[in-house]
Amino acid sequence: MDRNILTQAVRGRRLRRRQAGFTLVEILVVITIIGLIMALVGPRVLGYLGESKAKAAKIQIESFSSALDLYYLDLGRYPNSNEGLAALTHSNNAPGWNGPYLRGGVVPNDPWGHSYIYRSPADHAPYEIISLGSDGQEGGSGTAADITSGTRQASQ
Repeated sequence: MDRNILTQAVRGRRLRRRQAGFTLVEILVVITIIGLIMALVGPRVLGYLGESKAKAAKIQIESFSSALDLYYLDLGRYPNSNEGLAALTHSNNAPGWNGPYLRGGVVPNDPWGHSYIYRSPADHAPYEIISLGSDGQEGGSGTAADITSGTRQASQ
């Protein structure tokens, strides 16, 4: 009787071992489904990432504009193009300078890792701050479009 029980136990273990794993077909079906989901969802996620970087650049430009306004209130002028945005972080020994005007005392790059362009005086304003977008070149469309102070980027 003990031998019968032992034989049934061994058969039960062998049966469970065969049923414990997944077959190659099941794994391929799951990988195919995941691939289809990524093909549908992936482009949207990447689109949101590009839009969020453009929004972050616009917010940074607005922050620079606020800092430039404080600089103007203290010194009575905006930094010229040669001084650039760096004038917001360190004193040029000008009387009335009460900075640094940017948190951390450093001018950050745009979300794509490029430096912002600062022009003063600009064509239609006392200054202009520009991010060249994802491509780092003037012009472009979509995420490669330039983002400029005082302008709104068209929603995509």
